[in-house]
Formats: sequence, structure tokens, C-alpha cells
Amino acid sequence: MTELKEDFSLKETSPKIGGGRVSGRERLTSSFDLVEQMEFLYVRIVRARDLQVNQVTGTCDPYVEVKIGNYKGTTIPFEKKLNPEWNQVFAFTKERLQAISVELLVKDKMIVNGDFIGKIKIDMPDIPKRVPPDSPLAPEWKRLEAKDGSRARGELMFAIWFGTQADEAFSSAWHSDTAVVSGENIMNCRSKVYVSPKLWYLRVNVIEAQDLVPKQRNRNPEVFIKAIFGNVVLKTTVSAKKTVNPTWNEDLMFVAAEPFDDPLILTVEDKLGDNKEECLGRLVLPLSKAGKRFLPLPAAAIWYNLEKNIANGEEKKDVRFASRICLRFSLDGGYHVFDEATNYSSDLRSTMKQLWPPVIGVLELGILSAKELLPMKSRDGRGTTDAYCVAKYANKWVRTRTVVDSFDPKWNEQYTWEVYDPYTVITLVVFDNCHLHPGGAKDSRIGKVRIRLSTLETDRIYTHSYPLVALLPNGVKKMGEVQLAVRFTCSSFVNLLQTYSQPLLPKMHYINPLSVFQIDSLRHQATHLLSSRLSRAEPPLRREVVEYLLDVGSQMWSMRRGKANLARLMRFLNGFGVAWIWFDQVRRWKNPMTTIFVHVFYVIMVLFPQMILATFFFILFGVVIMKFKRRPRHPPHMDIKLSFADKAHPDELDEEFDTFPSSKQGHILTTRYDRLRSIAARMVTLNGDLDSQLERLQSLIDWRDPRATAMFSIFCLMAAVVFYIVPLWILLLFAGPFVMRHPRFRIDIPALPQNFLRRLPSKAESLL
Repeated sequence: MTELKEDFSLKETSPKIGGGRVSGRERLTSSFDLVEQMEFLYVRIVRARDLQVNQVTGTCDPYVEVKIGNYKGTTIPFEKKLNPEWNQVFAFTKERLQAISVELLVKDKMIVNGDFIGKIKIDMPDIPKRVPPDSPLAPEWKRLEAKDGSRARGELMFAIWFGTQADEAFSSAWHSDTAVVSGENIMNCRSKVYVSPKLWYLRVNVIEAQDLVPKQRNRNPEVFIKAIFGNVVLKTTVSAKKTVNPTWNEDLMFVAAEPFDDPLILTVEDKLGDNKEECLGRLVLPLSKAGKRFLPLPAAAIWYNLEKNIANGEEKKDVRFASRICLRFSLDGGYHVFDEATNYSSDLRSTMKQLWPPVIGVLELGILSAKELLPMKSRDGRGTTDAYCVAKYANKWVRTRTVVDSFDPKWNEQYTWEVYDPYTVITLVVFDNCHLHPGGAKDSRIGKVRIRLSTLETDRIYTHSYPLVALLPNGVKKMGEVQLAVRFTCSSFVNLLQTYSQPLLPKMHYINPLSVFQIDSLRHQATHLLSSRLSRAEPPLRREVVEYLLDVGSQMWSMRRGKANLARLMRFLNGFGVAWIWFDQVRRWKNPMTTIFVHVFYVIMVLFPQMILATFFFILFGVVIMKFKRRPRHPPHMDIKLSFADKAHPDELDEEFDTFPSSKQGHILTTRYDRLRSIAARMVTLNGDLDSQLERLQSLIDWRDPRATAMFSIFCLMAAVVFYIVPLWILLLFAGPFVMRHPRFRIDIPALPQNFLRRLPSKAESLL
């Protein structure tokens, strides 16, 4: 069991966001009021003209070197060009600058270490300051100077100013802390916003086929349909009608993303034996032919002619014949395409925009900084971390810039999302960038944070430091902390309250529901599709980041999660247990005053039944009001105690991190299998006991025990007469005091109904 020394608690912070003016429920109008202001020196190198030709080479390959003290950045060089155009922006963190001037050196790459062409020197006090929403600073032409200060040939167009991270040039600029990154990998350091492709459910309802022509005419064909879309292959069952006119009426469902690049390929296969099939026909359907629907009405069934490829020597030719297939082919836009775990989904809208609910507010997230991060890799003989954050809500992904070689990185970037449903979760992950140098491996996980919007008060700014927790094979570990500022602003309080009465999912999920197996299969397709599409962006949002953010593999077996979920259930049932213990003490007269009060209260409720529901809801209201003072003041965070991460046995963690299928062999695999069998045996026994109790109730009217059923029928007749003659309130008036009678009038043995029920027969004796 892991010995925990780290502090895994959530800490409230007081950052100087909005210039130090934001606290509590104060509203600001700035678009960067949830982050601390960071000042940068921006230098935009636009172009040069009429540069000096090198006397040795007879040409010029110019580039510009921006030099501020020990910091230096260079533009890309141009070959044999006297009027180059770069349009590159450099950003230098102001707090690290100690130089009194900025030098712009124009050099020729053809000469080793760069041949000097000219320079421009700007003093720091002369640099203007720009504050958005001011228009961008206009670049100016300036004459180059020689080393001795005389005029040199050529001019350089540039702009230089002091600004903040709110500047438009911030996201695309070269940052001074990335100077150690090679030019080819500099794109992997930049912040970026990604949008998920629009996902659709592609439904193929295979109905029947006609006039198939199998090669072997002397046997009944065993025909099934194979559907191929991208890398996904689905098959129908073998038709029960083993003729040349088979029928199926089965649905095959895929996930498709716009733009629709791949066609749907259907093949009619005849199963000749194990792993042996014969293609009887082929159909290629581009998705442009699929109708987009959002109503539960089925698409029209259409007959398609099948094509078959016939080999003729080395040549192949397409031969069209009379075999046909009937199917329905549609893109279902009335569903929400699941790409996240349903318990913490960030979006519940349907694919069709016409079915979206109104916007209820705006979510703003300020990613401030991290601190005390652990070294994730080794560089130059020492530990280092190049951290960046990725946050996802709905179909919008945001990625911060990578802060190179820092255990306490500061990002101070702010992003916004439109909110359609408060029962959604924003997820943020922190990764170590391993692609800043050639030959990089997968980016390493540092930690994850989830925040459910329904737990946030509207128009309040939450500033907290969240622990970054990693579950490793050797136990749980704190990887650092990330500081966030979150605000959920409600634009329409009426629409916000109305969402609580609306269905959680689009109506198609209830009118034409998908099976659990279909949802799991389609979610696997959706996550694979998103990983492929986002990894093709620039910079790429890599597969390991997307899968970690979407919780791919979270449904695998875990003894730790099983114990945690059982503890959650027992924690809920504990309330009923406490209530029963209290009632049992009332029955046993442990506190005579309490028991007498309960008797009086019970008599009043029986005599005035119209007060029962009113009293119940009034008590419930009082309980809610009493708990208001103890309400949670902070958003929820990763709880290691709730997750049983602090109590997990090393062997359980090793099993949780094992691959599927298992990579273990021998004694370890046997031990885990036997342990799983013992757990399953207990569940089977528990299930059997529950079945037996329910079957005993059923046997009351089934005459399996004729004497017991006869006695029960007589009891029902007598009860009907008594309840018809005697008013119900009189029966209840006597029943309550009888149940709560003093212990001296009670014998502690099982009651008569319990004894009678236990003697009823079940079907357990009929099991093998």
C-alpha cells in the first residue's frame, strides 16, 4: 500500500488577474481578465530591399538576427534574393530582459558565421507600448548602418513594440524561451485552437438480396454482408434463409466525419468454411448519396445492382449482372455522437444544428501556471520538463504554448466556449512535449483536471490550484499543481433553469435507442477518427493526448475502480442503514422520550393523513436548508481517497496497467484469474440468493407448494374483508404501536411473515 506524503488537496489562490482588480463576483469587460498580465517585447521583421551583394560569392542569402542581450532569434534565410520578405514575429519576455537596446543584424548565410550586411539599433526607452484593442503598429522602413555607424546599402521594414499576451501576434510568434528548439520543431511549441470535425452516425439497414449467383450450385449458400468504411469492417449474421434470395433486415452503423473522403463498400459473401469466403457481389456507395435525416422515420429502401470483379488471365474487368441488394442508407443527424465517456461528457448536442438548444451562457477558462512539476525526461545530463496544456469542451480544443525547460511554467492564456447544457464537464490535461528535438517519443502525461459546470455558481470567478495526480504502476503520485481561473457566465437564467426539465440527450436516443454494445463500438470509432484527424493538424494534436483527454480505455477491468464504485454504493446505502438503526432504537425504547414522541407523531399522521406529504416535503426542505451552510465552496477535483488510489495494492495496479490481451504469463496470470473467479463466484452467489427470494414471492400464487398457496389465498380473502370493513386509519393506528411496542412485550425471533416466506420453494434445486 502506498505511503502518501504529498498534499493532494485543492487550494484556493489569489492571483493578480485582471490587473489585480478581480475578486469574487466582480465583472470585467476585458477579454483577458482571468489571467495575469505578461509583458513581451515584440519585433516583427517584414522585409528588406536593395541589399548589398557579397563581393566573394556575387550573390546574397540574407537573414535577420534579432539580438537583445544574451537572447537571439533569427529569421529563415533566403537564397539569392536581394529583396526578401519574412513577415516573422519574435517575442521576448520583458521580465528577463536586461539589455538597454535591441539590435537587428542583417547577415549573409553564404559566409561562415554570417557575413555582416548591416544593422539597426533601437534603444529600449524609445520602444512604444501597444494595448489592444489598438490597431497593430505599422511597420516602417529604416536605412541599414555599417559597423562603424555609417550608412550601409539596403533598408529593412520592421515594427517593434511592447505588448501583452492579448496581442494578436502572440500565438504565432517565436518566443525567446524556445531558443533551444530547432527550427523544424518550433511549430510544436505554439498555442493553437482546434475544432473537431463534424461527426455523423452512418446507418446501413441491409434488408435483402436477390438473384445471387454462387459458384457452387449444388449447395445452399450461407450468405452474409461485409461492410467496409475506412478502417472499420462490420458484418451481418449469416442469413437464416439459405437461398439465392437471402434476407437480413439488420443495421450496421459507422461514424463518419466531414468532409466525407471514404466511400462505403459493401460485399456479399458466401461462407464456404472456416476462414474461407467467396465474394458474390460488390457495391461502392459514396456518402454524398446518403440522405441526412433527423426524424425517426426510416429512410427509403432502394435496390442497387451489384458488381463483380472477374479475373481473366492477368486482366480484370467489371461485369454487371442482375444480382441486386436492397438497403436503407442514411446519415443520422438526430443523435449525439459519443466521443467521450458518458459520465463526464462535454457536449450532448445532436449532429444537426437545427436541433441544438439555445445558448445559456459562456464558459471562460484562464490557464495561469503550474508549479512544482516533476522532471519528465533528461536533457544534457539533467532532468527537465517542457509543459503544455490541452483543454476540451464541446467540439473546441485549445492548446497552450509549450514553456521550455521549466518546472514552474507560466502560460496566462484565456479561452472561451459557448455553453448549451450545464450538465457538462470541461477537461484539461497537462503534457510534457517530447517533440522539440528530432527523434522525440510520445508526449508524457503529467495530470488531468475535470470541472463540472453544474457545480459552479454563475458569474463567480473560481481561482484554485488543482493537484496533478498520476496513477502509476507503483502507486499514486503528485506530479505538480496547475493554477486555473474559471467563470461560468449565464446569459439567460430562464433558459438555464429550463434545461433541467429537458431530456439529457437528443430525442432520437429515446425514440430509436441504440444498444449498449452499439454505443461502445461507435465511441471507439469516434475516438479513433478524432485522433486521426487532429493528428494531421499543424501543430498536430497527437494521438496520446486525444486518447487521454477522451478517456480511451477507461472501461477496462480495474480492481481498484471496482472497490471504489462499491464504496460509493455503500456510502449511499449507509443513509438507509443509519435510518434503520435509529428506528430500531425507537422500537427498543433506548430513549423513552424519543419513542413517545414518535408514537404521538405517528398517531397524528394517521388521524390527519392529508398532512403526510406536506410534512415530508417540509422536513426535506428543512434538511436542504440546514445543509446550505455546509455546501461545497470549491469545484470538485481528482479525489485519491474516493478513487481508492491511496489504498490500491501494487499487484492490483500492475493488473490495471496490464495490456489487453494480457502480457503476463505463468503464476501471475493464474493468480489473477483465480482471484477474478472468486469475485465472480461471490457475485453469482449473491445473484442466486436474490433470484431465490424473488422466486419465493412468485411461488405464492403458482401452487408450487399447494399448502402454502392455499394458506396465502385464505389470508388474501380475510385481508380483503378486513380492509373493506375496517377503515384504514384504524388499522394503521394499531399497527404502528404494535411494531414499536416495548421490548418486554416482544420476543426476538423472526416474525411470522419472514418464517412463512423462507419456507416457500424456489427453483434453486432445479439448477445443475
